[in-house]
Amino acid sequence: MRVLIELPTWLGDAVMATPAIENLINFHKDSEVILIGSPISIEIFKNHPNISELHILNKNYFSLFNDARKFGKFDIYLSFRSSIRSTLLKFFISSRYKYQYRSSVLQNCHQVEKYNHFINNSLDEDYSVGQLIIHPKKLSKESSELIKKHKPLLGINPGASYGNAKRWYPEEFAKVAIKLSNQFDIVLFGGDSEKDISMDIEKLLIEKGVTNFKNISGKTSISELIQYISNLDLFITGDSGPMHIAASFQVPSITIFGPTKDNETSQWMATRSIIVKKNLECQPCMKRVCPLKHHNCMKLIKANDVIEAINSLKLT
Repeated sequence: MRVLIELPTWLGDAVMATPAIENLINFHKDSEVILIGSPISIEIFKNHPNISELHILNKNYFSLFNDARKFGKFDIYLSFRSSIRSTLLKFFISSRYKYQYRSSVLQNCHQVEKYNHFINNSLDEDYSVGQLIIHPKKLSKESSELIKKHKPLLGINPGASYGNAKRWYPEEFAKVAIKLSNQFDIVLFGGDSEKDISMDIEKLLIEKGVTNFKNISGKTSISELIQYISNLDLFITGDSGPMHIAASFQVPSITIFGPTKDNETSQWMATRSIIVKKNLECQPCMKRVCPLKHHNCMKLIKANDVIEAINSLKLT
């Protein structure tokens, strides 16, 4: 049986789809499973032992027909995307059965559950929802050097895609890092678009004489990011893709939530993770920029709130 799966586009969504995709892989023991998707989502599955092929999709609409024909014929095609582009791709794909995810089908439940429901509904199955699963590649020499531990390792991920409203403030991240610098060595994470906020934190650490940190913001591939996060002893982050990577490895985590729905995108089945938020009447607004102009959902969260949450994890 040949199965073609179009992955979600974004890092966090791709990770949250892993339990559903594991169920798909196990649907038929002799299945040949082929994945297509964005460069980011493909990286999540690059080292999966049961994936036959992975292909990065061209964003160009005019390439959809050629791409679809290039993949060949399938028994089952499932797309975890609900965009117009994915609907068009589905039309071109040659498959006996075709299914496409619709975000409006289930409400008020976790995104992991929504994806798994899509699989069960499509295949008329009753698979339970498992844990997030990522298969990391073997550590490179450079990666091994970075995570060589003199102290427990604290990761700080100050950025978040979707918009600035999801981002906590660099000075507050820095206060937490300074407070914990005697207990932890520190790694600052972030993508290319998040280097500025990591640099702001770095400057504040240097001002306070903190030297036991590394800033690798904008310097890692997705595969390297997975390696580094999987070896952390504590992770402090906003609602982000790296948060879900940490959850997949059961890394103790503190996640700062503002305008987004923590009941839908929190750390799935992460037993040692805590959400810090203020539960304001305006939450969750799901806006990229605060529509009320005060950003209190993030502004009212202080470093001490995060420190208290860390203490409640009882890591030592």
